[in-house]
Amino acid sequence: MPRVIELLVVRDVRAFDAPDAPLDVVVEAGRITRLGPGAANDVPRGRGLDVDGRGRWLLPGLVDLHVHLREPGFEGKEDIASGLAAAAAGGFVHVCPMPNTRPVNDGRIVTELMMSRARDVDGVSISPVGAITQGLLGSELAEMAAMRAAGARAVSDDGKCVMSAAVMRRALEYAKTHDLVVMQHAEDHTLTEGALMHEGAVSARLGLRGWPRVAEDVIVARDLLLAELTRARYHVSHLSSHVSAALVREAKSRGLAVTAEVTPHHLLLTDAALLGYDTACKVNPPLREQVDVDAMWQALLDGTIDCVATDHAPHGPLDKECELAAAAPGLIGLELCVPLLVDAARKRGFPLARLFDALSRAPSRIIGLEPTHPREGAEASFCLFDPDARWKVDRSTLRSKSMNTPFLGRELTGAIDLTVARGRVVHERGAA
Repeated sequence: MPRVIELLVVRDVRAFDAPDAPLDVVVEAGRITRLGPGAANDVPRGRGLDVDGRGRWLLPGLVDLHVHLREPGFEGKEDIASGLAAAAAGGFVHVCPMPNTRPVNDGRIVTELMMSRARDVDGVSISPVGAITQGLLGSELAEMAAMRAAGARAVSDDGKCVMSAAVMRRALEYAKTHDLVVMQHAEDHTLTEGALMHEGAVSARLGLRGWPRVAEDVIVARDLLLAELTRARYHVSHLSSHVSAALVREAKSRGLAVTAEVTPHHLLLTDAALLGYDTACKVNPPLREQVDVDAMWQALLDGTIDCVATDHAPHGPLDKECELAAAAPGLIGLELCVPLLVDAARKRGFPLARLFDALSRAPSRIIGLEPTHPREGAEASFCLFDPDARWKVDRSTLRSKSMNTPFLGRELTGAIDLTVARGRVVHERGAA
């Protein structure tokens, strides 16, 4: 259970962006009182929680703009308590649960319920994402003002694109009035009906109906025009197409208030992962081709893509242990994000400072949170990462209720050892 520790001392840890300078972190009553080389020299060892940070990296608390915690309505797959435990195990201190619950989060009541459940857990904090339209039906706008007052910072119809340009324009105008970010799932559903994976050589080889990139591109292009008209804040959820990345890059060059996210799986996998009909690799939007993966890394590097968001989507065996056509899209990601992406970034020569910025400062900026980078006087929100730890992905090592990941059974290198959120210790690796 999360706990406030009157004194927490981390000794000889290394900041990820200054790996040659060991430092200490002293946390008293939930706040960082001292930070720097030798900061804990006068603190007797053994007082409070005393952590040996040698060989570990000090990371800012991570923030995820796109998760599915399934409560209310689908608690068998995940609930807020288990989802926040998974988040803590992944180093996340703040997450934004999507509105495709049952009932849909399209008004004050469900937003308040989710906030109340998170307060009961008293660990990782949340900002629920409200629906753009009532019931996610794409026609009547949801109660944005009421959801904003209850704790929402953004709105989205999640896996359902707002297909009507008129509705999208009104949504952008209304959201701007209430200081909300509009997050769009960019998919022209008329181009993807019956599609099971990305349209390309692999789908042709498997004989499966394909999902073309242009289904994403045409919505992004339309919405950028609407964002320019309304001057509202527009965010592209789980961007996956190299064409869409180019559109966002051009829009940013003209000063539009547009941001974008990419998921770990769209940075790590291509549509070739479906050659064995692996339902764990069925996601929305689909895994695309190597040209898209390479473009996502480049867009993340140059800031076209602002942040990484896991799109953590828990599903049970009945949803995934079936034929591909019947399988639900989505995979879990909170606990695997950091080790998988650190490994991939190192292999690509991608700067780790940019990666961790995309997992902390950038998403915080998008939804208006205080930055989580450790600093003296701030409420403690950080995590410790052991880059050399080796562990196997299985039920005994995951906090999520669900196991739907193509990395199940894989041995990973790198693990979050400790997570502190809002001054509370919310995760200790190896603890019961």
